[in-house]
Amino acid sequence: MARLILDGRILPLREEESVLECLLRHDVEVNYGCQAGVCQSCMLQSEGDLPEEAQKGLKETLRVQNYFLACQCQPQNDLVIKIPAKENFQAEVVSLERLTPEVVRLRLSVPEGFQYHPGQFLNLFHADQTRSYSLASLPNEPFLELHIRRVPGGLFSRWIFQRLTEGNRVEIGPAQGECFYTEGLPEQPILMIGTGTGLAPLYGILRDALTHGHEGDIRLYHGSSTPEGLYLQEELERLSSEHSNFSYVPCLSRGPAIEGVRSGRAVEIALAEHPDLKGWRVFLCGNPDMVKSAQRGCFLSGTSVRDIYTDPFLPAA
Repeated sequence: MARLILDGRILPLREEESVLECLLRHDVEVNYGCQAGVCQSCMLQSEGDLPEEAQKGLKETLRVQNYFLACQCQPQNDLVIKIPAKENFQAEVVSLERLTPEVVRLRLSVPEGFQYHPGQFLNLFHADQTRSYSLASLPNEPFLELHIRRVPGGLFSRWIFQRLTEGNRVEIGPAQGECFYTEGLPEQPILMIGTGTGLAPLYGILRDALTHGHEGDIRLYHGSSTPEGLYLQEELERLSSEHSNFSYVPCLSRGPAIEGVRSGRAVEIALAEHPDLKGWRVFLCGNPDMVKSAQRGCFLSGTSVRDIYTDPFLPAA
């Protein structure tokens, strides 16, 4: 008879019993909803192989992290499972660098046990406030990199810009989110559209894809309403010159034309230049209105819903 192993506790499974049913029978607290594999409320993680039906309907980014639907999983063999960790970590400020007057690059030490994919986000805590920031770094780099924009009147960004200094310790949450690169389709073309510091996750995803030898075309459109909002241009142009399959298009939605920068909204320029996106993988990050508009536009241009990954930067309440 198969067994579940959860935090060292052994839970025998009955015949044709799902993981969710077994956990509930043993009074284990776990979220669940429809119990039909639709709401995905009962998602857990495994440390071993899973039955195919346990991951049916999940995006590839969840599959590679060994997430599965407890209500749809009927193991035939012992299965080590875990409820996704929620514990926080302590990190040290390695450096703060002004990329522009309005954007700072914050680098933190990597806490022991902290795992992530470039493009995921983490929560940063200060006093009674919490903000989410996306990861621009790669796991082989000795730091976690966040790009933070100064928000007019924003208490959190003011703390980062004016008070936070090298050597300070901060509290961060575990990496979360599905917006990251996965291997398996190295020739698939990739479209990236970002606004403002929505470039941060795209910068991480881009470098991760190139590091893994992605062969398909990668097109990155970064938009801003002001020239100061366009940053890392030299680095992105360098990557473009080094990789024939990558091109970078900075876009300015307002003001006079600037040499080397497209005039107009990034999403409109990108969709106009790619009217047929069937078979493409798409990453959309930044302003929530842009993300929503681009998501609809990409879908209407042929992109499968399962190939669209989003990271809308929602304002603090």
